[in-house]
Amino acid sequence: MSPQPNRLDAAAARPAPYTDHIAKIAGLDIHYVDYGTAGRTPMLCIHGGAASTHWFDFVAGDFNAEHHVLAIDQRGHGDSAWADPPDYAYERYAADINEFVNKQDLRDFVLIGHSMGGTVGLTYAAKYPGRVSRLVIVDTMLNMTPDRAAKLREVGTRQGRTYATREEFISRFRLRPADSSATPEVLRHLAGHAAHPEADGTWGHKFDRQVYAVRESIDGLPHWNHIRIPALLVKGGRSPRITPNVVADVKSRCPQVEFVEVPDSDHHVTLDNPAGFTRAVNVFLAKHKT
Repeated sequence: MSPQPNRLDAAAARPAPYTDHIAKIAGLDIHYVDYGTAGRTPMLCIHGGAASTHWFDFVAGDFNAEHHVLAIDQRGHGDSAWADPPDYAYERYAADINEFVNKQDLRDFVLIGHSMGGTVGLTYAAKYPGRVSRLVIVDTMLNMTPDRAAKLREVGTRQGRTYATREEFISRFRLRPADSSATPEVLRHLAGHAAHPEADGTWGHKFDRQVYAVRESIDGLPHWNHIRIPALLVKGGRSPRITPNVVADVKSRCPQVEFVEVPDSDHHVTLDNPAGFTRAVNVFLAKHKT
């Protein structure tokens, strides 16, 4: 059994303060948050599918001492614009990141990607080398099989649920996947930022379901062949997404990659055990200072 302090740290986590900003990327208004400490080494965080910048609210504070932390809402998510017609391919997301990085003039920066954001971050690092200096991939399904992509497309074709009031939306909010030890306070915080008023007065989710409806099958593992910078692969201790075979495959392609499991966490590592996550990542970053 993992030591109890990790659980206590998770319960005590508080969201870091931030400021909201908009960048025009590929013709869309893309929302991002700035957690402060400008002038320090930049860190850019990319969330997963149906998530938002706020998946990093509980870890940004522990990175601020050494880093200028930014997090971006990917197109179709959070407070960023939706693409019409839907344009949600991984390479499109990676091109958005490239344009954002250039506009913000980020150099020698740390890139952290969770879940789908990990695939986007890995695609970006492989296709646009030169600016990112350290890469952290968090509990990402590196091989999106045709069967898995088909299931997501089927989910995306269903109409999303709406709720009569904002409070009802918040009370019914659930993570996907559902396995998580995030505290009720953390979930309520996320739900408050996810609630979106609909035209008919009901409340829905700030997420374009077309992101899932057009989900592509992709094998991200070959991207590791092109990663030459220090890299860390992070697994949620209870998550099944990164198997020993996947770790071995990644290491065969990218020998310098390091691997760590964060205890007391499922897929949503930054929510389940934020202190454990930041400890693991900070150890890696300290080892590979630029």
